[in-house]
Parts: sequence; C-alpha cells; structure tokens
Amino acid sequence: MSEGAAVDHDRPTNESQVILPAGWPRPKGYANGVAARGRMVFIAGMIGWDAHGVFHSDDFAAQARQALENVVAVLREAGASPQHLVRLTWYVTDKREYLAAARDIGRAYRELIGAYNAAMTAVEVKALLEDRAKVEIEATAVVPD
Repeated sequence: MSEGAAVDHDRPTNESQVILPAGWPRPKGYANGVAARGRMVFIAGMIGWDAHGVFHSDDFAAQARQALENVVAVLREAGASPQHLVRLTWYVTDKREYLAAARDIGRAYRELIGAYNAAMTAVEVKALLEDRAKVEIEATAVVPD
C-alpha cells in the first residue's frame, strides 16, 4: 500500500482493506482499490437469467438484480459471502439504460451485496453472447484463510 493511502477500517472483518489514496475523494458506488489476503474465488460472468437459464424480464434493473443474485449463489456455494467480494466488472449493452436504472440497481446491490467496498469497472459492449442479456457481472472474492 502506498504511503499516505487511507484504509477503510469500517470494512467487515474479512481481512480486506479498501484503498483510498491520500487527497482523493471517496468514490460513489465502488472502491478505487482493495487489498485482500486468502482463498480466491473467481466467478464467471453472471447474466439476468435464473438457475435454469430462463430470463424472466427484459427490464435492465431486473436483469441486474438477477445477475447479482446469481453472483451471491455462486459465492455461497464456494463458502463465501458478499462481504468477500473484492472486484466486480459489469458489462452493459447500453450505458444510457444502465444509468437510467441506476437507482434500482443500487437498491438491489445494497439489498444483496451490502456496502460498496469492491473495486468496480463498468464497460459498455456492443452485445453479450445471450441475445436477451443486457448486463453481465464478473466477480472476484477473497475468503480469509
């Protein structure tokens, strides 16, 4: 960790630290960086279909919620929980639709994941492999030893 970087000590006791360089404003909705130690869990891109591969909505926020539910299901299967997330990458097919749904996405995130303590990136893509998919979320978690 660089000298002068702030560490978020309010982070749950999962042995990860949110990194905030000195003088930088605290970002909204993500962390600039996370330092963690332990067993890593890599989660493939999750989209807005259920465990049976069925889409129940074409609404962006509903698909984002389902994708987050899928991330949580994989975490649980790995013996992890949302507090262990250290990185999320969001692939969206329409940034305007993503931004328009931001309030509902934020609500779903807080309900399913909790605090915004993961490093995050959002990327607009031309399309996803599943034609009905509007969002795909890839995740990395670190479970303390």
